[in-house]
Amino acid sequence: MPGMSFDIAHLRAAYLSGSLTPVQVIAEALRRIAAIDDPAIWISRATDDVLMVEAEALTARLGDIAALPLYGIPFAVKDNIDVAGLPTTAACPAFEYHPPTSAAVVDKLVAAGAIVIGKTNLDQFATGLVGVRSPYGIPRNTFDPAMVPGGSSSGSAVSVAAGLVSFALGTDTAGSGRVPAAFNNLVGLKPTRGLISNTGMVPACRSIDCVSIFALTVPDALSVLDVAGGFDAADAYSVAAPAGFKAALRAAPAAFTFAVPHQAELKFFGDEDARTLFAEAVARAEALGGTKIEIDFLPWVETANLLYGPWTAERTAAVGPLLAVEPNVLHPVTRKIVEVGLAPTAVEIFQAQYRLQELRQTIAPVWQSADFLLVPTTGSAFSLADLEAEPVARNTDLGYYTNFTNLLDLAAIAVPSGFKPNGFPAGVTLIGPAWHDAKLAAVAYSMHKATGAPLGATGLPQPDAAVVPAVSSQPEIEIAVFGAHLTGQPLNPQLRGLGGRFQRACHTAACYKMVAIPGRILRPGLIDIGDGGAVIEGEIWSLPSAALGAFLATITSPLGLGTVRLAEGQSSLGFICEGGVSTAAAPDVSGFGYWPRYLRSLAQ
Repeated sequence: MPGMSFDIAHLRAAYLSGSLTPVQVIAEALRRIAAIDDPAIWISRATDDVLMVEAEALTARLGDIAALPLYGIPFAVKDNIDVAGLPTTAACPAFEYHPPTSAAVVDKLVAAGAIVIGKTNLDQFATGLVGVRSPYGIPRNTFDPAMVPGGSSSGSAVSVAAGLVSFALGTDTAGSGRVPAAFNNLVGLKPTRGLISNTGMVPACRSIDCVSIFALTVPDALSVLDVAGGFDAADAYSVAAPAGFKAALRAAPAAFTFAVPHQAELKFFGDEDARTLFAEAVARAEALGGTKIEIDFLPWVETANLLYGPWTAERTAAVGPLLAVEPNVLHPVTRKIVEVGLAPTAVEIFQAQYRLQELRQTIAPVWQSADFLLVPTTGSAFSLADLEAEPVARNTDLGYYTNFTNLLDLAAIAVPSGFKPNGFPAGVTLIGPAWHDAKLAAVAYSMHKATGAPLGATGLPQPDAAVVPAVSSQPEIEIAVFGAHLTGQPLNPQLRGLGGRFQRACHTAACYKMVAIPGRILRPGLIDIGDGGAVIEGEIWSLPSAALGAFLATITSPLGLGTVRLAEGQSSLGFICEGGVSTAAAPDVSGFGYWPRYLRSLAQ
């Protein structure tokens, strides 16, 4: 058992086969906790006796394994999230309280069969990306104790990477659910804002906080998210998911487009090994079917800078009473940051909100041409000595690729990307629009598998490739396109912007006439003329069913959606054109067989 992996897929398979029981797993978890030489991981823990009683109760419920998706899975909880029976401190002893009930997310996980091992250490009040701002000590980085563990969810990440638990809850406001993942060779999932309830969580910046998930694999992270997510009326910032949304792993698309910052805007803070690893990650994404585009990253950087500008006032609002009565109980760096939030005026805060909205508008077109943004999770990693010399500056550097995400209401997932020559890990993060969690995870899973990296710091190999269905996180409809919506054509961004994704090339049956319809954008019209028609090349795209109405609203006469006859007797919903007066004078371009081929002829 010492060499047993705690990844959820492995444990679940063992439970279902009867080769393992929760009593055995919790006993092994307790053995590992006792053996590890790191007293700073935990702030409080359930007693061994309590944990074994819970394990025995689950072991007696063998018939419930199939119905409990997290049956017997041990997990840790960052100590700014309530767990009944354990104190909540947010890494500030003077703030300690004893919640009568658990946070909503913890209740969901326990109801699904998971077992809370304890509460983990953090940067005080979740303020920091370094993991060292705690009176309870500094959790040791699992690869090099001289390096920072990453924060603010330091103990959560270390507990998973060390193999003490299967997954852990963190929180993410500025990157706290992603930076520690990179520094400990983990998956760090920062979900769409409001997808997981924040009820029972000590806020940092309440309007943008997210509960996050640390896991050994992408499928594990999504299996936790599937249980943890859901609307909660008790949380003012909870958001109902779109119809049909499900946080489930599915196959990565055969082709996709991803954005990266312009080379001049990539920062590695003198770490050339990190630069090399990111270049390798980009190449890995391309090998998986990705097409890279470079974008202007400066609006993203400006957005990030807002977080520790006027938005610091929101952190001050969260800690305000303690700051006013007992400021000396705060960690010196935490106090310094929180006191900055006293300076902005109401006018400055509103001005910052206006600027944020302008930046959102500036950035939004990226999603019309790219499926996701790929960035280093951090540009570099820093030692404890580096941090002691410049505590605020180094923390700011760590947020270069993370601080903007929640302000822009984006989803993100961080995955390992390899190791530097000195053996220290690095990671990349895939970032996309809200509710694209599962879509990001599909590519992230393939990228993580392609690295061959072991699980956390356990040295154990990743599980065999999961069998995943080629289905979306939302119900989807396939649409055949033949003209302006094809890849590289002017209306393709419109399709991508509604969540469309390329599936495959296609050919019609030999029954169509293709005409060129004039207008602001030249478009083809396919008219079914029966036997003797031409074969027309096109593409099949999938579109979330919830977006179909919006897509229909963009289609103008004489085009419409109907049944398109494809080769080999198949059919698909797709673009058709009714022959009539409006197309009578349109030139017949059927002989080209493919719309871009006709367009190229016009340019010659």
